[in-house]
Amino acid sequence: MTPSAAPGETPDEQPEPGLRADAERNRDRILAAARRLYATEGLGVSMASVAREAGVGKATLSRRFATREELINAVFADRMDAYAGAVAVALADPDPWQGFTGYVHAVCAMQAADRGFADVLTMTFPAAKALEARRAEAYEGFVQLITRAKAIGKLREDFTSQDLVILLMANAGVIAATGDAAPDTWRRLVGHMLRSYAAPGADIPPLPEAPAPTALYRAMVRLTRTGTHTSS
Repeated sequence: MTPSAAPGETPDEQPEPGLRADAERNRDRILAAARRLYATEGLGVSMASVAREAGVGKATLSRRFATREELINAVFADRMDAYAGAVAVALADPDPWQGFTGYVHAVCAMQAADRGFADVLTMTFPAAKALEARRAEAYEGFVQLITRAKAIGKLREDFTSQDLVILLMANAGVIAATGDAAPDTWRRLVGHMLRSYAAPGADIPPLPEAPAPTALYRAMVRLTRTGTHTSS
C-alpha cells in the first residue's frame, strides 16, 4: 500500500529520508534545549531563548512547535506520566495514610528536581491536551487517596484537594526562591504541612532539619540580586 501524503502534499512530494532525519534531529535538539532551560530557569524562558540554546532558527522552532503550549506538552510528557504513575503507586499502598503522605512527598520532590515541572504543576495549559489529561487522571487518583486516608481516621476531615494545589504553589515558590543556595528547604516545608494534615493519632513523618541560617541568607541575597519572588 502506498503511504498517504501529508495534507497539502502529493505522494511524489514526500520529504526525502535525509530531510526527515534532519527534521527529527532538530526536534530532538529543541526538546533537549527546552528541558535544560526549563529545569534551571522555569517556564518563563522565551521561545527565542530555546531556539538559541538548541542552535536553530526561530522558523525551525516554529515549524516543529507552533506554540509554547505544544513545546511544553512535548517536554513534560514523561514527567506527567511519572506524576500520574505516582498516584497509582500510592493507591496500591495497603496503608492509606502512608500512601497519601508518600504521594505528597513524591510530587513535591518532582517539583524540586525540575523547576520547570514545579511551574507546570501550578499552571494550566488548555491547548496541551495530553498534559492536561494526565493532570486530570492524577487529580482523580488523589481524590481517592484523600477518601481512603480519611476513612481510616488519619487525615483531617477538613482537608480538601485544593490544599494540595496550595502546597504545590508554596513549594514552587520555595524552590524558586532558594535555588541551589538552600536546595533542601522544600523538605522542611513539606514536613510541616504533612503534620498539619494529620488527624489526631496519625503517625507523623519525621520533620526534616531546618536549613542552616547561612544557607537561607545566601538564598535571600540571591533573591535580592535577581529580583525573583515567584517561580515564573
